[in-house]
Amino acid sequence: MDVFTDFGFEAAHRLPNVPPGHKCGRLHGHSFHAEIHVRGDALAHSGWIMDFADIKRAFTPLYEQLDHNFLNEIEGLSNPTCENLARWIWRRLQPALPGLCKVVIRETCTSGCVYRGEDD
Repeated sequence: MDVFTDFGFEAAHRLPNVPPGHKCGRLHGHSFHAEIHVRGDALAHSGWIMDFADIKRAFTPLYEQLDHNFLNEIEGLSNPTCENLARWIWRRLQPALPGLCKVVIRETCTSGCVYRGEDD
């Protein structure tokens, strides 16, 4: 079973490695959503896998780095694609959330990325 918490944050970025003239190469912003998924067995006593507050507590330091900031200036996000952002979040959350199984990043209502720690 998986549980998840959805976090919203506002941030600006530009993608430095797109072809010349590509709209994403210009400075722009998004209302990002990050879903943090944790997998495990529901504990008999509590009936839950993990307290949602524990997921929030783990994500809060990352939220504070990301929200209302220029992503390109954050260590490790010089090319802040959805894919790189998902991987960046995973690598920072995984030690605090042992059941972490998926990070979903949505940069628009219709576009995003799913990362399951494949290359970590």
